[in-house]
Amino acid sequence: MKHSKKSIQRKAHAVPRIRFERQQLTSFAGLVLVQPFLAAIDFKAGLTHCFRHTRAGKVYGRATIFLQLVIHVLLGYRDLRESTYYRDDPMVKRLLGLNRLPDVSTLSRMLKEADAKTVDKLRGLLRRLVTDRLRKLALPRVTLDFDGSVQSTRRRAEGTAGV
Repeated sequence: MKHSKKSIQRKAHAVPRIRFERQQLTSFAGLVLVQPFLAAIDFKAGLTHCFRHTRAGKVYGRATIFLQLVIHVLLGYRDLRESTYYRDDPMVKRLLGLNRLPDVSTLSRMLKEADAKTVDKLRGLLRRLVTDRLRKLALPRVTLDFDGSVQSTRRRAEGTAGV
């Protein structure tokens, strides 16, 4: 079933005032804390710039799709099919500025359409965000830990970096 942009998108709302009282909260109510952070770093505008060279005309903007993928990972999901767990959640919809979230097939199709230029621009955006934050923090020392091994450790983690 095809949907129009007007039926899909909505205005992003201001961050609601948090009051500690008995409420009915969704499982993803913590996203209310992510929303001001993403607004402060102007993340969606940066994403929009990364996709500016691509063809427009899609109901779901590529920046919105990528933002959903970021939120997807923040919520602890890895498989695209797991987006069904938050499909009807009002906080996720609110954060993305949507009335209806895209199907898994839409997410998959948009990922498939990503070209090398888009990937380079996304890497540049993320690199800029990290380096800007590091400059503002003015830390005397930064430690980078590259200890991600893709080889099986057979239950022994020690000494696997040299394997």
